[in-house]
Amino acid sequence: MKRLYVNFLYLFLTLIVFGSYACKNLVNKYTSPQGYNFSEPEKFNMPSSLLEISGIAFRNGLSDTIYSIQDEDGKLFRQGWDVKKQYHLKFGPKGDYEDVSIFNEMVFVLKSNGTLYSFPFAEASKNESNLVKETKKLVPKAEYEGMYADPLTNKLYILCKSCEVDKKMKQLTGYILDYDAGTDSLRAAGSFNIDLSGLKLFNSKFKTSLKPAALAKNPKTGEWYVLSSTDKLLLVTDANWKIKEAHKLNSSTFNQPEGMAFDQELNLYISNEGDEVADGNILKFRYLPAVKK
Repeated sequence: MKRLYVNFLYLFLTLIVFGSYACKNLVNKYTSPQGYNFSEPEKFNMPSSLLEISGIAFRNGLSDTIYSIQDEDGKLFRQGWDVKKQYHLKFGPKGDYEDVSIFNEMVFVLKSNGTLYSFPFAEASKNESNLVKETKKLVPKAEYEGMYADPLTNKLYILCKSCEVDKKMKQLTGYILDYDAGTDSLRAAGSFNIDLSGLKLFNSKFKTSLKPAALAKNPKTGEWYVLSSTDKLLLVTDANWKIKEAHKLNSSTFNQPEGMAFDQELNLYISNEGDEVADGNILKFRYLPAVKK
């Protein structure tokens, strides 16, 4: 009986050690960008109309109202944080809409084929608008999901999800558009690249390819945040698109991350599409300034 007890105790202690080791590895597997803790989100579940939420934005970084789109209907939604009741503006026909940005009193919506819809922000409070402009063929034929409109430069940055130029290359290509408020027009203004060849330096298991779903810019540091739903990965680059950080995302938290935005207090928001068993949601990660030593 004593020997049985000893064997049981040995087995019990072994399981505790193994379990602790496994939990430690699981925690270490997922990391967070500097200033944020991805293991402690504030979650806002979306109503059924935003099950397939695909892009989010704020006006001037003000978080009192969230503006969002979903990837089937040409509607711009607006609602308060943690308030499920929402209103929407119908801006276009059914289609595959992927991202939304607001700057300098204009709203821009990106379609997966690179087509852009734009209209004055004042129209966002209406049900329909006759001031919507559709702009085509400013970027090469490809698949796009991430866009950011920079109020400091009057430029739009559009990131390839799948572009011919990136095939067999360890890089991501993006395109820059200039916006002229005087003529309410966009024009091509060059391109940029993100070199992915060094991703394995952050983690040997990372691939040197990426299918980004969202793009955002940290308003304080000027760093770019690139989010991939397919790869469950978040990259942080410097202002010149050189990768500084790479973080694996926990799929239990990030079911299908498709949208991303910062508010004026530097809090980071990431939206997840829902599915048959889970609602769409927006996760808020509060900014945690570094403690001065």
